Amino acid sequence: MTGGAAGYAQALYCLAGEVGAEEEILQQLEVLHTAFRQEPDFLRLLSAPDLSKAERCKILDDSFREKVHPYLLNTLKLMTEKGCIRHFGDCARQYREVYNEEHGIVSILATSAVQLTQVQQEKLQVKLETITGKTVHLQCRVDPACLGGVRLDYDGKRIDGTVQNRLDAMKELLKQWN
Repeated sequence: MTGGAAGYAQALYCLAGEVGAEEEILQQLEVLHTAFRQEPDFLRLLSAPDLSKAERCKILDDSFREKVHPYLLNTLKLMTEKGCIRHFGDCARQYREVYNEEHGIVSILATSAVQLTQVQQEKLQVKLETITGKTVHLQCRVDPACLGGVRLDYDGKRIDGTVQNRLDAMKELLKQWN
């Protein structure tokens, strides 16, 4: 992540906090982040050197005025003018991190060999909330290579309770005996 993206995210969060729009802007950031990932040419257009800064900002105005919070629109324009709109995804992720920290939320990615049922997801979320003492934003992913069990990733940490991890550990143990 770039320091600039973190700075934009922090400034946007502070401004949003002054008017109680933190969650509204978070939701809009996430929608835009998804849209920009699906249409990367849009960000390339906003970085095009053959367009003036005014033309690029007009594209943003035409696309988002009255559709996103003015603070978010102005942040997009500022990032475009300063030539760092390509780091928008980092800015959105950093905003989410600041929001989560301020609201006692932890994002956890649960990876399993098969799709967890809704009941399993709810039980896992309740258990994780009890353990962490925070509100858990649980994302579930399927990776057949796990073979079974669940791997949890959060805050740069990994708890790996998958069958594949146990098999790998046994394999290493057996290598030591040879």
